[in-house]
Amino acid sequence: MTTISSAASPPARSSMLGGLLRLLRTWGDALATHWVRREAIKTLRQLDDRTLRDIGISRCQIEPAVAGDLDLELVRVR
Repeated sequence: MTTISSAASPPARSSMLGGLLRLLRTWGDALATHWVRREAIKTLRQLDDRTLRDIGISRCQIEPAVAGDLDLELVRVR
């Protein structure tokens, strides 16, 4: 004979709440990361071409550089 305990229900609810809180934190982290990257792009776009060249990027490489997608070994140095 199988017995069903009512104690099994509370962990399911707390599991749902924990999942929702993790989802909200993930969204919040993604939003904060997006804002920081947009601010970095804005700051780099305000620099002149010579300063960007000193950093090692050109104007068209700002967004990939901020996103971390720019492979600096493939960038040709002039």
